[in-house]
Amino acid sequence: MARTKQATPLRRDPSSEYFSRDTSGTPSQSPGSWEKERLNGGTNGYTNGSITKSSTPKAQNEAGAMQLLVAVGGIYASFLTWALLQERLTTTPYGSEDAPELFKFPVFLNTVQSLFAATVGFLYLRFDTPKGSAPSPIFPNSTVVIPLILVAITSSLASPFGYASLAHIDYITYILAKSCKLLPVMFLHITLFQKRYPLYKYLVVLAVTSGVAVFTLHAGAKSSKASTNPDRNVPWGLLLLTVNLLFDGLTNTTQDYIFQLAPNYKGPAMMCANNLLSTLLTLSYLALSPYLIHTGIGEYLGMDLNPGNSGEFAAALGFMRRHPSVWYDVVGFAVCGAVGQVFIFYTLATFSSLLLVTVTVTRKMLTMILSVVWFGHRLGGRQWLGVALVFGGVGAEGVIARREKAAKQKLKELEKARAEGGKKEL
Repeated sequence: MARTKQATPLRRDPSSEYFSRDTSGTPSQSPGSWEKERLNGGTNGYTNGSITKSSTPKAQNEAGAMQLLVAVGGIYASFLTWALLQERLTTTPYGSEDAPELFKFPVFLNTVQSLFAATVGFLYLRFDTPKGSAPSPIFPNSTVVIPLILVAITSSLASPFGYASLAHIDYITYILAKSCKLLPVMFLHITLFQKRYPLYKYLVVLAVTSGVAVFTLHAGAKSSKASTNPDRNVPWGLLLLTVNLLFDGLTNTTQDYIFQLAPNYKGPAMMCANNLLSTLLTLSYLALSPYLIHTGIGEYLGMDLNPGNSGEFAAALGFMRRHPSVWYDVVGFAVCGAVGQVFIFYTLATFSSLLLVTVTVTRKMLTMILSVVWFGHRLGGRQWLGVALVFGGVGAEGVIARREKAAKQKLKELEKARAEGGKKEL
């Protein structure tokens, strides 16, 4: 794909979907948020990331319809496929109807995904470096190492909670709750930093929370495969999802803080560093899991305490030997998440961050619709009302935040023009 070179490195800018530093009154040393969909949800790929760039008007004008088609089409294709594979891996039984098995190895899946994302991030960083220039360092200085390790820990912990919640709630409920990262970010800033937000942000949180509540309360027997779980416990599933969202919020705020420590840190470099550290962390857990099973820690972590259990890594490989088709789903899931991040960086290097916000919201709506069609979910009228509340709130928040940002930018330009005019008079 064609690339547009930049005079300055890519910089993270909090997306309106999560948190706006301009409207929050957050001091310079307080973490904001970084729009990240890990890839997760709760993944290590930061698939909903938002980066701002310093580009010239000429660079913007050079971007044509074909580049727009490649950028938007790449994001849709990558992440819609990624979402389908995520739902299949976490909710669909493998094997015969007589002896179905569910893939219950979130740390193994996290490891494969972060390994692919780190590799693709490194390749993209090299590819994005102009000829004759040295690639940006993955770890720019020692001050960012501890925050990067914290991001690796929180992002690695988020995914298992998210996957565990899917045993008790529908995937569509999961998508709806993950559609507005403003909730955990605001919660963390209000409780930890005593920040205050504009009224409309509280209304957005109310709309999204109400939408998820309406959708969940009216799920009834028409929910799909999650309802086949005899141990299904919706309140417990929502609690697990809440923990997942809080870890996501902590990840986002820490990532933005890293960019305050290292203003010239490039997005692809952080993508590589975060996923490299996450891979090392999850690999360490997989290596230690056979020994943790026989300790009190293993019981505390909810591991299978069967004496024959040899750890998650061996169990995952055994599952994949019994069901070879899982390999395609796992590798496809990891590849789609990693490639999708590249399309996000490409989109923001070529177009505006406003385009990414629009694509992100519409992609999540398409993900939900595709899930309904592909997996046979059936939604009632009140559930559709809940969906409308969620995406209506997210969309309205994005529009209002962008208008505020444009108004403040215009005010700054007017003040600058007045200052220059005053100097000329002198």
